[in-house]
Amino acid sequence: MRFSRMITAVDAHAEGEPGRVITGGVGPIPGDTVFAQMQFLAEQQDEIRRLMLREPRGYPGLCCNLLVPPTDPMADMGFIIMEQMEYPAMSGSNTICVATVLLETGILPMTEPVTELTLESPAGLVKVRADCADGKVTRVTFENVPAFALHLNVPVEVPNLGTIKVDIAWGGMMYVLFEGWQVGLNLTPDEGADCVKYGEMVKAATREQYPSVHPEHPDLTGPTIAMITGNPVSTHAHGRNTVVISTGAFDWEKPSTWTGALDRSACGTGTSARMAVLNAKGKLGLNRDYIHESILGTTFVGRLVRKTKVGPYNAVVPTISGQAWITGIAQYVLDPTDPFPEGYRVADIWGGITD
Repeated sequence: MRFSRMITAVDAHAEGEPGRVITGGVGPIPGDTVFAQMQFLAEQQDEIRRLMLREPRGYPGLCCNLLVPPTDPMADMGFIIMEQMEYPAMSGSNTICVATVLLETGILPMTEPVTELTLESPAGLVKVRADCADGKVTRVTFENVPAFALHLNVPVEVPNLGTIKVDIAWGGMMYVLFEGWQVGLNLTPDEGADCVKYGEMVKAATREQYPSVHPEHPDLTGPTIAMITGNPVSTHAHGRNTVVISTGAFDWEKPSTWTGALDRSACGTGTSARMAVLNAKGKLGLNRDYIHESILGTTFVGRLVRKTKVGPYNAVVPTISGQAWITGIAQYVLDPTDPFPEGYRVADIWGGITD
C-alpha cells in the first residue's frame, strides 16, 4: 500500500456533539504558543482540517481536534480545535472529548476516582477535573475562559425577518444569541433546517451591524456563531438552546448558501456565553448550577464561579460539566493518486457549496 499521509484519530461525542481527536500522523507545528500554532495551521497547513472534516472522511456536523505538545509548562497536553469554517479558540464539547480520549486511551494516566489535568487551548490554559470509574471517564468538568457580554437587547434588522432583538457575548467564541420565539421556533429536532436558516440570517446581519472584537485578542472577531434560545422541555433543565455552526460562506443573494449544522450538544462555549448574558441581566448569580438542554435533550451543567474583568468588560468565569463517549478508532489515509487530496463538498448536504 502507498499512502502520502496516515492520520490516527479517535472519534468521540460529547452529549451528542461529535469531536474527532487526532492522536498521530501530524508532524510538529511551528509556533511558540498553541494560539500561534493554530494560526500557522490556518494560514499554512489548512489542508489537514479540510482532509479530516470534508467528505469522504468527514461530514458537515463534525468537529476535529489535533493533540499537540503543550508550550506552557503548566499544561499536560495542548489541542487545536478545527471546525468547518474556522479554528475556534475554545470549545466545550471538544474539550470534553479531548479529555476523555486522553484518559481512556492511556495517553495520559487516569487516577480514580478523580483525575485532574490542565489542557492548553488556543484561548489559554483549561483546568479539567475528570470523574473516573472502572477505566471510564464518567464526567468532565472544566473551567472555561472568562465570558462576558458585549451588547444586550440590541435590535438587528434582518432582511425578510424584520427586527430581531439579540445579545452578543464571548464564551470562548463570539456569539449572537436570540430567543427562538421571535422567528416562530420551539427548538425541536424537526425544526433543524429552519434553525440553521434563521440562525445564519441573524448572524450575518449582526456581523454587519454590530461587528465585535475581543478586547485582548484583536484577531478574534465576530460574531461567528449563533445561539437560538428557548424554554426547556425537561423539568430539571433551566434553558434550552441550539447553536448553528456554519458549513459554508453566507450570501444574501443566494439562499441555497445559508448552510450550517446544529451543535447536537448544549454547547460549552455557548452555555458560557448565555450564562454571561444572564448574569449581566441580573438573572443568574454566582455558584448556582445552570442546566442547559440541547435540541436532543442532552445537557451540560454550567456554573459561574467568580467575577473578573476582560478589557473594559465585566466578566464571569464559568465551569462546564458533561460526558463524552468514544465511538471509534481509525487510521485515515491519503493515497497519492486520490483526486481529492483535501476532500470535497457537494451541494446536496453542504448547501450551495461545491468544491
